[in-house]
Amino acid sequence: MKDLQKRISLGEDSYTQFKVNITNSDKLAEEFVAFSNAKGGWLIIGVDDGGNIVGLNDHDIRRLNQLIGNVINANINPPIYPLVKIEEIAAKKILIIEVDEGMNKPYATNKGLYITKAGSDKRKVSSEELRRLFAESKKLYADEEELKATDITDLNIEFFYQFLATEDRNIYDNLKNGDLKLETILENYGVIKNNHLTLAGNLIFGILTQKFCPSFYVDCVYFIGDDISSNQYLSEARIKGSLKTLYEDSLRFIVSHLRRYQVEKDFNSNGKLEIDEIVISELIINALVHRDYYINAPINIFMFDDRIEIINPGKLTNSLTVEKIKRGISIHRNPILNSIAKYVLHYSGRGSGIKRILSITSNVEFINDIEQEQFKCILAR
Repeated sequence: MKDLQKRISLGEDSYTQFKVNITNSDKLAEEFVAFSNAKGGWLIIGVDDGGNIVGLNDHDIRRLNQLIGNVINANINPPIYPLVKIEEIAAKKILIIEVDEGMNKPYATNKGLYITKAGSDKRKVSSEELRRLFAESKKLYADEEELKATDITDLNIEFFYQFLATEDRNIYDNLKNGDLKLETILENYGVIKNNHLTLAGNLIFGILTQKFCPSFYVDCVYFIGDDISSNQYLSEARIKGSLKTLYEDSLRFIVSHLRRYQVEKDFNSNGKLEIDEIVISELIINALVHRDYYINAPINIFMFDDRIEIINPGKLTNSLTVEKIKRGISIHRNPILNSIAKYVLHYSGRGSGIKRILSITSNVEFINDIEQEQFKCILAR
């Protein structure tokens, strides 16, 4: 009881909402949807905006219980199952409705409204947020979205043939023999949808990738010193092109600026890179394949005298944590990219990249920055 009184005394926030009373089913549905699309919370009925206990009579409580049952069955999709409690403070009854964070986001009212919390208030979910919520619930993936301004003429057909010959020679031969249509194969691989390139199709096989995905490139900068606030740099490059070009040119940028040191006694022997090239390669592939493509921002590669930072747009997806990815656990944020890119970028695609990195070096730090919506890898030099 003391915890409840303290919560009320602290006022409304993203997790606590007060209502003197509710008679409108649409308004109640909006409250439930907002909590479900956010982190959950308590709707406390019988308390005014200032935290004063107004209370409810028995008739109100019976009516509200019936209203709650009707709303969760008919006014919310997908359905939710809140916990309803009656508490008494200073001889006044209040109704507490506990709504958990939804496991099947996004939630909508029967009017088609997608709402979430914004502090103690509510707001409509933006179209970009909505796509990401669908993606997180595995109802939609960013890389399968079709790019309406594209068609098959924007596809590098020769490069697709090369991929097909490597990935499935039987399908390639059937295509050459006329037993299969090119459009059917492209659709089956998720490269084309409704006669338009998908995001994955454009990223991997697009002729002018950034024409249709202008934010998806790699920014590389080698700063002089150890501080990103430095206004001097040794080298910089804005890398554009398909996924293969982004990978190869990003790798080339980093490797060309790494130091080499002598291992063998022979002065003319080849020097060894200060950071294993396999480690750099795996981190770049991880950034390209697993980044959040709902965020319109480039991948950043920052080099300093003492470290390299590779910054992916988007935090780790769903329930993934740094500890889980270190153990080789993976959830595919971009399944089409993951299935095709391993034949283009020559990686396993089994979620073993991070484990492989850690088997080579311990001088790497992974930071899942939830607030900044980014995943950062820091390699010590």
